[in-house]
Amino acid sequence: KSRDVSGFSTLFTISPEPVLLFANRIDIRQVLPHRSEYTLLLNNLENAIALDFHHSEELVFWSDVTLDRIMRASLNGSNVEEVVSTGLESPGGLAIDWIHNKLYWTDSGTSRIEVANLDGTQRKVLLWQRMEKPRAIALKIYWTDWGNMPCIEYANMDGTNRKIIADTHLFWPNGLTIDYASHRIYWVDAKHHVIERADLDGKNRKAVISLPHPFAITVFEDSLYWTDWHTKSINSANKFTGKNQEVIRNKLHFPMDIHTLHPQRQPAGGRNRCGSNNGGCSHLCLPSNKTYTCACPTGFRKVDHYNCAQSLDKFLLFTRRTDIRRISFDNEDKLDDVIPLADIRNAVALDWDSSERYIYWTDVTTDSINRAKWDGSKQEVVVDTSLESPAGLAIDWLTHKLYWTDAGTDRIEVSNTDGSMRTVLIWENLDRPRDIVVDPIGGFMYWTDWGANPKIERAGMDASNRTVIISTNLTWPNGLAIDYSTERLYWADASIKTIEYGNFDGSGRQVLIGSQLPHPFGLTLHEDRIYWTDWQSKSIQSADKLTGLDRRTLAENLENLMDIHMFHHHRTKVQTPCSVNNGGCSHLCLLAPAPKASSCACPTGINLQADGKTCTHAMNSFLVFARRTDIRMISLDIPYFADVVLPVSVSMKNTIAIGVDAVEGKVYWSDSTLKKISRANINGSEYEDIISAGLMTTDGLAVDSVGRKIYWTDTGTNRIEVANLNGSMRKVLVWQNLDSPRAIALFHEMGYMYWTDWGEHAKLERSSMDGSDRVVLINNNLGWPNGLAVDRAGSQLLWADAHTERIEASDLNGSNRRTLVSPVQHPYGLTLLGPHMYWTDWQSRSIHRADKDTGANTITVRSNLPGLMDIQAVDRASSLGFNKCGRRNGGCSHLCLPRHNVTSCACPTGILLKSDGRSCDNLPETFLLFSNRVSVRRISLDTNDHTDVYVPVPELHNVISLDYDSVERKLYYTDVSLDVIRRVNLDGSNMETVISQGLKTTDGLAVDWVARNMYWTDTGRNTIEVAHLDGTSRKVLVNNSLDEPRAIAVFPSKG
Repeated sequence: KSRDVSGFSTLFTISPEPVLLFANRIDIRQVLPHRSEYTLLLNNLENAIALDFHHSEELVFWSDVTLDRIMRASLNGSNVEEVVSTGLESPGGLAIDWIHNKLYWTDSGTSRIEVANLDGTQRKVLLWQRMEKPRAIALKIYWTDWGNMPCIEYANMDGTNRKIIADTHLFWPNGLTIDYASHRIYWVDAKHHVIERADLDGKNRKAVISLPHPFAITVFEDSLYWTDWHTKSINSANKFTGKNQEVIRNKLHFPMDIHTLHPQRQPAGGRNRCGSNNGGCSHLCLPSNKTYTCACPTGFRKVDHYNCAQSLDKFLLFTRRTDIRRISFDNEDKLDDVIPLADIRNAVALDWDSSERYIYWTDVTTDSINRAKWDGSKQEVVVDTSLESPAGLAIDWLTHKLYWTDAGTDRIEVSNTDGSMRTVLIWENLDRPRDIVVDPIGGFMYWTDWGANPKIERAGMDASNRTVIISTNLTWPNGLAIDYSTERLYWADASIKTIEYGNFDGSGRQVLIGSQLPHPFGLTLHEDRIYWTDWQSKSIQSADKLTGLDRRTLAENLENLMDIHMFHHHRTKVQTPCSVNNGGCSHLCLLAPAPKASSCACPTGINLQADGKTCTHAMNSFLVFARRTDIRMISLDIPYFADVVLPVSVSMKNTIAIGVDAVEGKVYWSDSTLKKISRANINGSEYEDIISAGLMTTDGLAVDSVGRKIYWTDTGTNRIEVANLNGSMRKVLVWQNLDSPRAIALFHEMGYMYWTDWGEHAKLERSSMDGSDRVVLINNNLGWPNGLAVDRAGSQLLWADAHTERIEASDLNGSNRRTLVSPVQHPYGLTLLGPHMYWTDWQSRSIHRADKDTGANTITVRSNLPGLMDIQAVDRASSLGFNKCGRRNGGCSHLCLPRHNVTSCACPTGILLKSDGRSCDNLPETFLLFSNRVSVRRISLDTNDHTDVYVPVPELHNVISLDYDSVERKLYYTDVSLDVIRRVNLDGSNMETVISQGLKTTDGLAVDWVARNMYWTDTGRNTIEVAHLDGTSRKVLVNNSLDEPRAIAVFPSKG
């Protein structure tokens, strides 16, 4: 039962026996009629129906009516790929032209017959008029149609010369095959339970056999083979008499299409009408009787006898939730064609820009704004953060800006067409805004709003001069369109079922169409016509834009129709104030109505300076918060709350704690899945990991902007640590009696740090910032104390507890405790700025604000934010205070840390301070070195915290044995994955390989520090060897009677 292709060719040469290839819904199989051989070709299919093959190219093609795709694979079952994946509804028949290498198929859902190259390119609708439910197809084109007027038809392979060859006594004409040898056509009719035959022109029609429910049929030499749905079998009979009926295979899953796989069915001798150079055609060359026709892909204009236009000039674009289609106006066919785009879930709004031939669309399921070239190439996401329901979209084609409405956030926003420099234009008094259109010539934008008080509004494209222009007789104002030539605004109302127009100021209102409009949605104008989509009639229609008469239907039977636009190259181009030097603006130049004509704007969260042209460098006061997979900021400089993502080019897995350095404006964060602490600038640049070893779950993090240090808690290692802002000179400060330390807050001026511990006995503690003077401030009535903040101005501590559901305050010693807010659902992060406190809440998925002294005036800052973690407020303008360690690092060689009223010098973990109280060595005096395969660590015996510290050795794969040469202070180690012996300084520098050959499994290593040699055991080679420390003069010492030598030690003074 080999699946080898070569098996076919031998089979053909020995015997004329054919192989039957058939589709079985869930798989494609082959069977030999006169033997029991039965092999699987392709399985795990959804719903394979139609089938054909290309013998010389060794390809099989099939259609899947569940996936609505046409697929192909090699005849040995490998290289499965999609050929046609868009715009199919029920592709029930397919046929291969093996001479001209074309694929023809029928679709009873779209009522079309199409043709394309074998890879699906240059697809063309060939026949679509007077077509109902085409099914079986055979070349040169014959097809069955089981619509209301069942028939069998014929046409040339370029679609010309169409004829009906049978239209009587047919009901469900299913299968069809051509007997090329005897110039006959055979077909089956499942309702009449019969196989019939006729001459190729339909004459001499005759019934051959009557059967239960035949579906597909094929012929080979003197036999007919067919599949039957009723008996679930493949049968055969004599093609002349209908006698000698046999069951070839029964008990099948669901036999569908069937073909005889044999070179005789695709004789190689046929003449290629297109010759070697594609007939001189630029696109498709289709055979037609004895000659050929040059044809163009659907919608493309034919320039001359041989050539098609390279692109479309004018086409109607429309969205349909799960796809975006176009109807070309370059030729007469007016056929809709799917633009090949990926992952469209719920496309609603549309617009286009002819200068770069981009189309733009919004998707309200993925909450994104996207764009691609007109042909589907270069698809990309433009905006995909902080969108909730972007239902309207408009392009300012003069300054290349994107305007959109969001019915979820109730905002109108603008950005550059690539999504950069996004800002909020209108955030007040919007209630379900929908469509938006812009008039860059006049400088106005217009939008519909179908909230509680439906209205149509207009404002300058810079949000100035906002006015309501229509507010009566509106219920569901949907589509909007501007007629630039007559300076009118058109709109559709789906509830009143009208299309109306008025002047730009709302005056002169008229109903254009007031009948037979069940549910108009999208609207567009072009030249003298208006086009619209209708949800209920599932159609696209047009009418005269001035009279509403001469109505025509362009397309019907289209579900989920949304927005509609006419793409063309004749939008008015004029000079704008923004086209010279960006209007003098540092960031966004927005058009505006005369006399101003333009104004400058800044990206979300940043203010314009007094000159009205330049934006401030960055946000001054803002919130930064973590959301597991991203970090966002909310500016407090502006009159609305909008979050922007920290644009850092790294993927975050589980970002929890956040700290901000107010001096350099850097954000620091911990990721408990990646087990790292990282930092980046607020604009996303200069990203780096500062701590990437020895972390487990870093729940709390605080930046001392004054003292230039970072502090963090780790509930996995149960430690509180400090380091310089670049991660150097790391030191464990607190390691005893910690259960689950979480939030940490600093008070540099007082020299104190505070932290919460939500372990079994929840508590709030304080110590000096060097870890000394530790005291428990509060240890009763606490459950999950998550957030913690120090109010320096009010000399108080604030904390949020998710178990007691309270935000509480006390003085800096833990006394005078009082409740500020209760109940709160599940607070996590807590921070202070000015008179307010801000906190994140897991349950409400929101950021809230209240007065920090009374807990009153609670508001929700932003909602709909799952995964909220830590939050920090920053005010870069406020004075930071005096750095106690500012002069000469407090006289310290390493770390200078604040204590109450004084400072103290400290050394990195494991190193003792010298007797001068100021300086440190770079290494401990006495320490253990150990390896755990992927890292080498040290534990100092000089200090009593016994913390393991990573030795930063590069490229460790599987370190087994190690030793230390205290003379040159070098670490020697073996790596049994790389099969090397290496040495390195304890700071990770000067790593070198000393032995790189002839090692198998070096399990033991010992350094002779006197004679400067090293000894090692090799369990793989059962030897003990020696060499100089640099790897020279290597020699085998012992190589007999060793079984598995492992540990080795030397005693040089005894030899």
